[in-house]
Formats: sequence, C-alpha cells, structure tokens
Amino acid sequence: MTRFPTASSQWRRATVGAAALLLACAPLAACSSDSDDNPLGIGTFDPEAMASAEASESAAAAAASASAAASAEAAGIVTAESLSTDRYVVTSIPEGLDEQQTEVLKAFINYDQVTWNIWFTRTGAENAEPLMTAEAYRRLKNGFEELGDGHTDGTVRVSVKAVTAVAYARAQIAICGDQSDLVSYDANGNDISNPETLQGRYETVITMVYEDGAWKESDETTLTVNECVV
Repeated sequence: MTRFPTASSQWRRATVGAAALLLACAPLAACSSDSDDNPLGIGTFDPEAMASAEASESAAAAAASASAAASAEAAGIVTAESLSTDRYVVTSIPEGLDEQQTEVLKAFINYDQVTWNIWFTRTGAENAEPLMTAEAYRRLKNGFEELGDGHTDGTVRVSVKAVTAVAYARAQIAICGDQSDLVSYDANGNDISNPETLQGRYETVITMVYEDGAWKESDETTLTVNECVV
C-alpha cells in the first residue's frame, strides 16, 4: 500500500471589583471613563476595544512567529513550521539533525509536497521527475494515469519520526502521515473517497538515494494503518 492514489485504491485540525477592573483595562486600552457619569473615574468595559486589542495581539504574535521561522530558515535551520504549506502541514521533525540529515529531510519534504500537489490538482506529474529515481517516477506516472481527471481537497499532516543514514548515499525517513481530512473527486465532481484506502493515518518508511548530485525518492513502504500518531 502506498500513500498515493490509483483508480482502484484512492490513496492515500456577574460583578467585578473596581481594582481588578482597573488592572484589566490598563494594558488592553479596552475600557473607557466618563467623568460626568462616573465620578470615581472607574473604567467601564468596552467589548469592541477589547476585541480590537485581542486581534492586534493575535496579528502581532502571528507576525513574530512567521519572522522567527524565516530567520531560522535563512540561518540554515529547518523547523516544522518552515517546512509547512497550507495543504501540507509538518507537525514535528526530529531534534538534533546534522547537516546531511537536514538535507535529506528537506529533499524528502520537497518531493512529498510536489507529489501531493500532483494528486491535489491532477496536473504537473513532470514536476516530480527530477525528485525521484527513474523507476519510482515510472510508478508514479502509472498511478497518475490510472487515476484519471479530478481533484482532491483537504490537508495532509505529516510527523517526521526519524531521518537515518542506512548506507553510503542512502537514507531512510520514517513518518506518520494523516490523510483523514482528504476528499477525492472524479472529473464530474463525484466524491470517490474510500475511507479504507485514503482517509487514514499511515506509518511509512521512505528510502532516499543520492543520485546525480541530489537526494531523490527511491521507494516507500507502509508499515501500519491507523496506528501511528501525528
């Protein structure tokens, strides 16, 4: 079983004391005071101001997170966040990867995102050719042609469990891929998803080989279904 689809096997988140109210209002600028109606000057709750303040804080946090991820990537450090896209979310990667393991990981993620995009859109199979060995690409092409027109919606979530060098110019990556959010459609828009072969969690080992100056996907084996954790 593979993580990717064929035609016969659709593949592969009350009251408040015045002192407490004053403390709550100060940092958020979410309270107001009217001296005529409120001679003690105690702030009154303003839900619109509170919502605006919370939105600003959320946006600032998101910007800071994105900036941190970009800085890490620029420094040659990969993170789960820096490797993710809208439709392909990396939930975790191993800690302490060396330079070679990092290169293998980046090559695998690139390959995996490109090939998933092929299945999402049913276009661009040729984009995967430089990322795979000749035999692996032949298998992908056969599966792609068998599947036919249509598209797939949803998000793939991937947890990378290990990156291991198994021989010279050969490495393996162990992952858990969660495809439970995916829905597959044929060319007429009919839902052709098969929960038994598409919408599951797959523990998979992918073999990468160093060929023509790049790490390429060579083979992959699914070990368990609906047992691993993303």
